[in-house]
Formats: sequence, structure tokens, C-alpha cells
Amino acid sequence: MTTVKAATAKAGVEIVILSNGPGELVTWVRPVVQELQQQLLAQTIQARISVMLSPCPHATGKEVMLACSYPGVNRVQGAEHFWRFLLSGKTAENWQWWPQGVVLFLGGDQFYAVGVAKRLGYRSVVYAEWDARWWRWVDSFGVMQAEITTRIPAPYADKFTVVGDLMADARQGVPSVDLIPTLIQTAAETEWIGLLPGSKPAKLAQGVPLVLAIAEHLHRQRPQTQFLIPVAPTIDLPTLAKFADLKHNSIIPQMGGTTAELWETDQAYLQTDRGLKVQLLTQSPAYGALSQCRLCITTVGANTAELGSLAIPMVVLLPTQQLDAMRAWDGIPGLLANLPLLGSLFARLINSLVLRQGRRFAWPNIWAREEIVPELIGKLDPEEIANLVLNYLQYPEKLEAMAQRLQQVRGAPGAAQKLAELVIQACNLSP
Repeated sequence: MTTVKAATAKAGVEIVILSNGPGELVTWVRPVVQELQQQLLAQTIQARISVMLSPCPHATGKEVMLACSYPGVNRVQGAEHFWRFLLSGKTAENWQWWPQGVVLFLGGDQFYAVGVAKRLGYRSVVYAEWDARWWRWVDSFGVMQAEITTRIPAPYADKFTVVGDLMADARQGVPSVDLIPTLIQTAAETEWIGLLPGSKPAKLAQGVPLVLAIAEHLHRQRPQTQFLIPVAPTIDLPTLAKFADLKHNSIIPQMGGTTAELWETDQAYLQTDRGLKVQLLTQSPAYGALSQCRLCITTVGANTAELGSLAIPMVVLLPTQQLDAMRAWDGIPGLLANLPLLGSLFARLINSLVLRQGRRFAWPNIWAREEIVPELIGKLDPEEIANLVLNYLQYPEKLEAMAQRLQQVRGAPGAAQKLAELVIQACNLSP
């Protein structure tokens, strides 16, 4: 699918953003586009922003819709057309290109930035979070931390600028407080817990029934506790509800056995078979509402980075009841895990090997190189997880210590601004 918004025909500068998955679109592309708009307007630079998506194992199929919803994005091409463009230079809707432009890498394989820039005759800027590649051919790098530059040969060092962590900019421009809509009259002592079961079917099949079962255990012990699910923009409510329906999700009995039904009145919610109402928030990003939560229960992925950037305490879950469902690895492991027929076998083998390595999966723990937030991996039991969460709720000083540690490692905002400046400089447009 290709979507094009109206753009002025007057020639200016092309800014082509390469990205791939929903996490990169929300946490990287959105703040950078926002900052680019402001700087281009302030400097009266005529520009057109195009987003080009590349194939991603984490994709949900709604990335085009998400990218097109960002103010300032003029046109979007889906991942299914990426290889044709890279090989032939032709887009699905025969886009015309202005002579001057920059290719900005914000997700995928860094080599794509080299290929697309050469194809279009543009300069290239790469945001490097952990590692910088192809530095001989990339024109400019904005890197997350100075440590990356220590591995670069001296002749190429002047291509590198430390811009900081884009994740820390994720909530810039988002209202600081989103009121949590109430389904019922809540007392002053009500506490909120966020549930983030994921956005992809493989995660949702396990994550939705698991977090609902945990919520029921918690609610029985602490009736003042209420729950919300911030629904990913790439999934609709009826689809989400199917993962709580035994007719559509056969793994529910292995994840605690809790089912739920979707209700859409003034506010949407899932009501479990025992009557617990879990509110569904469709506003994206829902940072304000999440910031009112004492704690979040989340799957692995970009959501752990967003919560970490907001300094929200969390418990991170990686259930293995359905080990072959975990197929979202990058590179060759991801290709093998998604092969027809043999993919399930490869997925189980790869996942077993990865889990034995004892590696960290939550982004705050990766950043800090230590366990700041608990990661629970294995055949998870909802009641045991609920008891762990109860311990945190009963001893708020533990939550405070976790929040403070997250605050220390998340980094200061400003990366989007610096990266936008690199893009403008790459076209020699800065005043």
C-alpha cells in the first residue's frame, strides 16, 4: 500500500526517511518529523518529507497508516514496494523527486540508507543507536552515545556527532497529562496499573490472557486497583478482543484461563469473565495516562524503552508457553524462524538457544547493563507475577528506587533537534 498526501509542486529539498517497524515509527520517526517541521519552518526552507518503509519482522501491516497520520509527512510507501525501488528506482506510484535531498535512516538495515541515497543521488544521514556501519559511504552519523565513535577509524571520525537517545524525545510535544477516562466512580485512593500485552499477534496471543489473569489476581487482593491497556495504533479493538476469546485463541488455558468480552459504550473496555473491567485507551501515544500508573506490566519490545524514557516502573514478561510464537528476531535468525513449513522448528530452536544465553531483553536493562526492572522469562504463572507486583505496591519505596534509576539511565531529551540539524546541514541549507 502506498499513500500520498498533497504536497506543493514547487521544487525544494527532499527528505526521505527510511524506517521499518511500529516501534521505530512511534519513538524515532514521530519526534524527528516534529522537530524537522519546526526547524524547516523557522528557516523558511521548502521541503517535502517522504517516509519509505522496509521489510520488518515486527511489522503489523498498519505502518503506512501510522506514518501517514503524522503531520508533516507528505507521502508514504509501504514495505512491500521497497525492494522494487531499491533495485529499479521506481516507486509504486511513480513518485517524482526533486534534485536536492537527504536520506535519513531511522530503522531497518543501515545499508538501505547507502543504497537509497546512491539511487537518488542524495546525501545520507544515519541515526546509530548501538553500532555504526558503512561509515565509508554514509555522509553523516548521529549517534546515541560517544562510545560508538571510539570504534571508528580516525579518517572518518568527523562524520560522527553525538546526538543522544531518541527514546528520551518520545514524549516531547505530547500533553503532560491525559485524564484517564473512568468507567466507574473511583475513590481517591484508586491506583492505576498499565497493561501492555504487545502489538503483534504472536505476542498478543500470550500477552492478552496473561495480563488479564494477572489483573484479576491483583484486583482480588487490592480492590482499589484499576487497569488500563493503551492499545497500539496498529491494532483495532475487535482484533484485540479476539485474543481474549477462547474461540479465537486456543492458548488461553495455558496463560491463566481468563477470558474477556469487548464493550464499547462511552469508553471501550474488556470485561473479564469475573467482571473486572480493563479500560482500553486508543489515544496514541498515551504517555500522560501511563504516567499516572504506579507500575506497568509489559511484554518485551519498544514499549519497555518508552516506559523507561518516562521513568515508569515496570515488570517485563517474556512467556515461553508457546515458544515457537517468538519469531521477531532480526537478520538470519528472523528469516529462518519465518520460513514456510520449517519456520516453527527453527523458531523453537533459536528461541531455546537465545533464552539459555541469559541475555537481557528490556531496554532499560540493556542501557544500564544491569537489571533495573525485573524480567520474568519462562512458563509464567499469573498468580506468582501478581504476588511480585503486590510486593512492589505494598513497598512503594521499591517503586521509587526503580523510577529514580530509570530516570538516571534514560538520558536527556534533545536528540531529535540535533538530528534534524544534521539533516538540514547535510543539504547545506542551514543559514
